[in-house]
Amino acid sequence: MLPQHTRCLASKAFKYQSAHFRIPQATFSTTTRRNGYDDTIQNLKIGTHTRVIFQGFTGKLATANAKESMEWGTNVVGGVKPNGSGEHLGKPVLPSVRAAMEQLKPDATGIYVAAHQATAAIEEAIEAEVPLIVAVAEHIPLHDIMRIHSMLQTQSKSRLVGANAPGIISAIGRCRIGFQPLPTFSPGHIGIVAKSGTLSYETVGSLTRAGVGQSLCIGVGGDVIAGTNFVDALKVFEQDEDTEAIIIVGELGGTTEEEAADWIKDYNRRVKNPKPIAAVIGGFQAPPGKVMGHAGAWTGLGEGTSESKYRALESAGVTMVDHPAKFGGVMKDLLAKSGRNVKKIASLPQAQQRRSYHSLHSLRRPFATPIASQPIQQRRSLHLTADQSSDLLKSYNINLTSAPESAPSSHYVGISPARAARSPSIIAAPTANPDHLHQRVKRFPFDYQQGPTPEVINNAIAHMQLDAAPPKAKAQTAELIQNLWKLYREKEAIDAHVSLAVSESQDEIQVYNPFLFFDDAAFKSNKRQADLHELRDKTSISATDAEAEQAGIVYIPLASPTFSNGTTQKETQTPPSSAAEEPRNLVGTLVNGAGLALNTNDVLHTRLSSPPFSTTAANFLDTGGKATSATIKTSFKLILSDPRVSVVFVNIFGGLTLCDMIAEGIIMAFKEVGVDKPVVVRLRGTNEELGQKVLGEAKLPIHAFDDFEEAVKKVGELANGGSRELRN
Repeated sequence: MLPQHTRCLASKAFKYQSAHFRIPQATFSTTTRRNGYDDTIQNLKIGTHTRVIFQGFTGKLATANAKESMEWGTNVVGGVKPNGSGEHLGKPVLPSVRAAMEQLKPDATGIYVAAHQATAAIEEAIEAEVPLIVAVAEHIPLHDIMRIHSMLQTQSKSRLVGANAPGIISAIGRCRIGFQPLPTFSPGHIGIVAKSGTLSYETVGSLTRAGVGQSLCIGVGGDVIAGTNFVDALKVFEQDEDTEAIIIVGELGGTTEEEAADWIKDYNRRVKNPKPIAAVIGGFQAPPGKVMGHAGAWTGLGEGTSESKYRALESAGVTMVDHPAKFGGVMKDLLAKSGRNVKKIASLPQAQQRRSYHSLHSLRRPFATPIASQPIQQRRSLHLTADQSSDLLKSYNINLTSAPESAPSSHYVGISPARAARSPSIIAAPTANPDHLHQRVKRFPFDYQQGPTPEVINNAIAHMQLDAAPPKAKAQTAELIQNLWKLYREKEAIDAHVSLAVSESQDEIQVYNPFLFFDDAAFKSNKRQADLHELRDKTSISATDAEAEQAGIVYIPLASPTFSNGTTQKETQTPPSSAAEEPRNLVGTLVNGAGLALNTNDVLHTRLSSPPFSTTAANFLDTGGKATSATIKTSFKLILSDPRVSVVFVNIFGGLTLCDMIAEGIIMAFKEVGVDKPVVVRLRGTNEELGQKVLGEAKLPIHAFDDFEEAVKKVGELANGGSRELRN
């Protein structure tokens, strides 16, 4: 069922032909090594030498981006337009990527096409053996990505960054393949790898203001499966002579942070003078079972929480911060203590330093309350009734029964993404008990094109402790797995799971309690699975949710909190007129970017949920990467519809989003929505000075800041009705 965010990329780039489940005809280069794709990690090291082409070169977005990148210093050598020729921006236009490889010999390609065109564009680049492929489009269907990775695993020439990524940029080498805000960057020696675009911009901005520049910044993206992960980036940073220290920007979802922690432990053991590493993790306040803006920002079975990711990195010796604005001071301190080549860093030209953020005084976990056990199911906007689920499963020869009352044991099986393996997998556990399932579940990856082999199926059955089951039950379980895979692939599911038990009397399996979770991008980006999408029960969608979805906003109200002292929000306030009355002093948040929105809520909880304050965020709201003034107005309307909100906090770090446009949207909200609550606005990034000017000239009751900590302090004061000292 569907994550609650809009699946589209507004672009007038050229149109690729539809290539759904197209099998490439090219013969890929292979190696005798088992992990040939790992051989392409070195392709991530871009710089002045990198020759870049654009796919979709003549489109509006590609044109603007290419022009800006070329002016910055990126060596753009041309681009591709299907069946096109001639020149664009003074560079040659070729009819295909293969022709561009033969004539222009690029090292990398940036794919600037809409999501429904991006799959074919990536495939064409793989077939042409372009060394580095950067896909920035959001909402490429998961099954297209898994099919692409099935191709990538058979070759050792092409490396993918993305999709749904801001791209990759070498500040020291003046090479950008993506849409990062260039004025934020400065040349230096800090390597950054991040899931979130906006959090990576925050990180870069903090470093630049502190006079510490960047070497290579890799945005891996927020999709379920990423072409490049944290460990890939760490391997590059280890060998990169330009990189003297490393920053990791993670969030909930998947296991790449834990994998990075394991790699770092090994790195610190085997290297005499390891490069210092710092990190931030977002998503501590994310409600369990919700997809938090990014397609991959949800915690699956057997995956760690934000808390466990934080602890894993901390135990590996990583310096943890709770907000990326602190990285400037932290990295200067770490580098000074490391004994590494700080003189080399200081000798580079830096961007003009500005007033820096507060430095880090103490490192502590930014989550004070216990984490609830993770539920099995995702909450999502496409709801299948029990009868609809039963009918769909029955059409794949999977007949459901009621949960057995006296079965000697239960088991769990399904098909689910294996994020680390970049493939689908059988997910299996020897129990279906929710209290133990999270700890005992295991994934058995298999190739997307090939499907689950008998060996993989038998291994999963053995882990379910059914290898000694009666032959009939064991055979039925194997058939069930094949039927679930068929449903999974044909209906483009993200998860398709069931519980099962073995009947003592009939030696056969009973299947019950299905969990089906579908990819909305298949329909919204590519218009596939229309019949499935039509099953959506629109009557179950609230007016607020419908308005948010229509505007491309991810808006998730949060439950009234319980604070670290065990009291609820309403118990810390003036006694309400009714015991059931909700709190009335929570913070409505409006943020651009899912990662930044997650971290904003985390920091509000850390700073303001304990005395002398007693407030926290009322909602998660991601305006999307291309927010408009109208989007901001709608966001205010959604936030102010919650009676618990006493102050609105607008936290923006502009990349593609322009701060002056955000300011205009805030003014529009005051005029057209009727804002009757105090508003705190913090603007950084693209056009921040102009945005501050627009707000100042409006003469509205808006508290404007560029410093994050000062803005949070003001939010706490307004929410609690007085001046309080900020806990930091």
